[in-house]
Amino acid sequence: MKRMKLLSLVLMLVMAIPAGALAATTIKMSYNGPPSDTDNAVHYFASHFKQLLEKETAGAIEVSLFPNSQLGNEEQRMEQVMSGPIINVASYGGLQTVFPEMFATNIPFLFNSYKAAHVFFDTSDFMKKARATLRERTGIELLDVVEEGGFLAFTSNAPIHSPADFKGLKFRAMDTSQVAMYEAFGASGTPIPWTEVYLALKTGVADGQMNPPTYIIMGSLYEVQKYLCLANVQYSDQFLLINGELLDSLSDAQRTALRKASHEANVLTREFVESQVQDRVKFLESKGMTSYTPTAAESAQFKNLGSPSYITWLKEQVEQPWIDLAIKDAATANAQGAQ
Repeated sequence: MKRMKLLSLVLMLVMAIPAGALAATTIKMSYNGPPSDTDNAVHYFASHFKQLLEKETAGAIEVSLFPNSQLGNEEQRMEQVMSGPIINVASYGGLQTVFPEMFATNIPFLFNSYKAAHVFFDTSDFMKKARATLRERTGIELLDVVEEGGFLAFTSNAPIHSPADFKGLKFRAMDTSQVAMYEAFGASGTPIPWTEVYLALKTGVADGQMNPPTYIIMGSLYEVQKYLCLANVQYSDQFLLINGELLDSLSDAQRTALRKASHEANVLTREFVESQVQDRVKFLESKGMTSYTPTAAESAQFKNLGSPSYITWLKEQVEQPWIDLAIKDAATANAQGAQ
């Protein structure tokens, strides 16, 4: 009799639990870099996205974080997000094989300010077309463009003030687009994975590289590089991607919560990144690096050489209308950013 009463009590308790509360949906989220809020803006984004989404859904959706490329390299993780129920934060290198059109947003010196970049990636016709095309082509939904560390700067073991200073140097490239730009400056470029950059710089396989200050600190590159050129080459961003079938399987309320969490985490990340840029430059200087900000004339030289060479390379990868639309929308965003 006691056993029957106990069983009845258990059944009553189970029935009292709200529907869907017994089994939360757990989503894996993969990205590059260490699980450090202070050193890795992508992790800062991921951890806040996780907190916000789990709160918005009252725990019905849980996010399991996999930093440091634990689920594979860029290409492997892109295959996973196309074929399975995961979220992936991809770089341009990750998108290159499936959606090279996104490289039109990475034309050197395309954006004049952070605000302009925000306007472009949040509201432009280019991004609306990109989202629709990516979904149709790959089944992947692009949720947000995550600011990962400010604008890119050059590092080297010889002073760089203008393109003329690149002549004869060997630079690490993230992808083939950067190779094209370095060659326009008179240097050679070699794609080298992020995990091998420190050793390449230390051993002289490469004389320099470019990254935002946060990545220079994250990789301890100040130990093997002497000079920092704050040329604001490209806006540093990555792309929050989710498997389309996974997104569609969620309820309307859950999809709304996911998009809300993504946007709010991105706003927080932008504020964090931009508040830290000057402090990060000062930190690099304290570690022995000499920083330099190009003059307006020197910046014009970088743009006049770097942008055309990149666009020439880009024309071999994507159709001209994508390039034209990116340039047009960036000009609009720059005008709005200046207001």
